[in-house]
Amino acid sequence: MLRALELAARGPATGANPQVGCVILSPGGEIIAEGWHRGLGTPHAEVDALSSLAPDGARGATAVVTLEPCNHHGRTGPCSEALIAAGVARVVYAVGDPNPVARGGADRLRDAGVEVIAGVEVERVEELMHPWLTAMRRGVPWVTLKWASSLDGRAAAADGTSQWITGEAARARVHLQRAAADAIMVGTGTVLADDPSLTARDTRGGLLPSQPIPVVIGDRELPATAQIFHHPQPLIAMHGHDLHAVLSGLFARGIRRVLLEGGPTLASAFIAEGLVDEYLLYLAPILLGGGNLATADLGVGTLTSARRLTIVQFERVGEDILVRARPREEG
Repeated sequence: MLRALELAARGPATGANPQVGCVILSPGGEIIAEGWHRGLGTPHAEVDALSSLAPDGARGATAVVTLEPCNHHGRTGPCSEALIAAGVARVVYAVGDPNPVARGGADRLRDAGVEVIAGVEVERVEELMHPWLTAMRRGVPWVTLKWASSLDGRAAAADGTSQWITGEAARARVHLQRAAADAIMVGTGTVLADDPSLTARDTRGGLLPSQPIPVVIGDRELPATAQIFHHPQPLIAMHGHDLHAVLSGLFARGIRRVLLEGGPTLASAFIAEGLVDEYLLYLAPILLGGGNLATADLGVGTLTSARRLTIVQFERVGEDILVRARPREEG
């Protein structure tokens, strides 16, 4: 299963489909085939692994897969049926498929007389797939909030200047994180104030192969000259103030991971409504003082009402510090 997990990580983290890896073992326990899902429209991990074997090469074998084999006809056929047709005797998987359209493969396999074992290395696989699994279980994308600030929590100086609070290494890391997201979100205020391109670029300024879809929330009209209209991905403009509806609409478009780079107003609205799943906070070794805080009012009136986080990563990036945190689970 750990090898299947390594294979799963080779697949793209973006898109509506999960990262899945598969290892096929001979009846004697030797690895005879490996596969992983390479993206939308490509063979699923199980079929990818089976494709490297002769027609009867998997008969009596064990398939070890990170996610429950699917049981539906999409762009590809059901993996459960492919495993049955190949004569696989046993299927071992880690996590049940939360997709109501695709799940049910385990039951289909059992009905065909295949031995099925679930829950192997489930915690490790859950961590790799955590954003996708969370999005599928809730029906809204996983939201990562990113900001850059001084050590005293300021996102800009008194005159409004904010470029650049952090150094080149931190900015390069942010572009890689943009490329790993399905969509990048800001409010109309950020577009009007900063005119961002919202692209993912390399250190020379060239576009990275994977580009997040730009999403702008707000009712104010954007100027036709805004850089965002030159983004390689078409702009999604979301109006209104119902953030839950916004996220549901994005999920319906196949978006599973959103990187929120909005200013204090939009960021604080997402935090206040409990819609942030992860924080990426870049802290620069400078002090600015005054206003221009990275967040606005969060509805916290007393310390006991503070929104508490669990730090899951603490890393020096160039001269800056990256803190990755998630909302603390109570109880």
